[in-house]
Amino acid sequence: MRNYHISKHNSFYAIGLSYKKADAEVRGKFSLDVPAIDHILGKAKEIGIDGLLAISTCNRTELYGFAQHPYQLIKLLCDQTNGTVEEFQEVAYVYKNHDAISHMFKVGTGLDSQILGDFEIISQIKQGFYRSKKLEMANPFLERLCNAVIQASKRIKNETELSSGATSVAFASVKYILDNVDDISNKNILLFGTGKIGRNTCENLVKHSDNSHITLINRTREKAEDIAGKFQLTVKDYGDLQTEIRKADILVVATGAQLPTVSKALIYTKKPLLVLDLSVPKNVSDDVKELDNVTLVHLDQLSQITDETLSKRKEYVPKAEAIIERVKKDFLKWLETRKFAPVINALKDKLNTMKTEEIDFQTKKIEGFDQIQAEIISDRIIQKITKQFANHLKSNEVDTEDSLELIQKVFQLELHSK
Repeated sequence: MRNYHISKHNSFYAIGLSYKKADAEVRGKFSLDVPAIDHILGKAKEIGIDGLLAISTCNRTELYGFAQHPYQLIKLLCDQTNGTVEEFQEVAYVYKNHDAISHMFKVGTGLDSQILGDFEIISQIKQGFYRSKKLEMANPFLERLCNAVIQASKRIKNETELSSGATSVAFASVKYILDNVDDISNKNILLFGTGKIGRNTCENLVKHSDNSHITLINRTREKAEDIAGKFQLTVKDYGDLQTEIRKADILVVATGAQLPTVSKALIYTKKPLLVLDLSVPKNVSDDVKELDNVTLVHLDQLSQITDETLSKRKEYVPKAEAIIERVKKDFLKWLETRKFAPVINALKDKLNTMKTEEIDFQTKKIEGFDQIQAEIISDRIIQKITKQFANHLKSNEVDTEDSLELIQKVFQLELHSK
């Protein structure tokens, strides 16, 4: 059986950057779409990296995987994006082994999100794992870890109110509109892009603004029609974008493209226009700011909104952390067992060989030797001996690596890898 564990020779790393140190522009340089993620996984496989998971959202880009050195993962990321190693190192973090495991738990449960308790990230981890599995880059360690993080996330959702109240990027944008625009119910709102954030924004707008003048535009019209139908909203063609911007008082851009989809050239409006860009990389060009009557607000500014909902959420952080600790403890227990299982199995094989040789010898030597009883007693003793060793290895006071080495040396064990 092959080992996937944290060992002296191949460590588990989490490398990445997030909104904490990297602004939207830098995050944009390192953002990954699905083909780029697949390319990274393919390259990792070629260089012998065993197990890799990639996630990229508007707030972070991260790789989790086994490597000799974290630089292998950093290089994979930088080679596949527009960012340089130097830029990455300025804003990056690198976690190793147990710290990397803890980091994934924190990220996956919304404790590290730009808006506390924003659970969008867990679906990214699920998708990331699905891609790794598809490209045979998901080893049992990663599978077990992702499942543990998903389990912790579910429990936190069900057992705490960490994600209570409508707080997310979508809600933050709607809150900004409500706080900064008078007479909202009579304003024309145009939503460009109907991906996940666009959908959520639309839902929040309908719920909180009491506004029926909302128009949707998406490159593929069907997607916009699906959402519009749900809320009785207007849908226009992608070709009408310029005309619709001219009519709009508020433009929300959530297109999720790799390059800007809205620039100064598209905007010919005489009245004030508020533009919210909810995309990373930025989907609205900075040249829009040159227009006197246009106000441009990006996701990073929106995410600084703190309201009662957020301060209420903070109360549930200790409870969420306690759930993470319990789930993580089970995962680490499994990991420890997996780490020494090959040695215990090899020890069992060795003792069984000794038993067989001894019983054969005694059968020939002693007349009427009861082989069945001897087998029963020997098996029970072997069971007790291996259990003693397993308990010793599980103990917190023990250096597992040294003990494993000693057991292998004393019993001259050969570990078979299949």
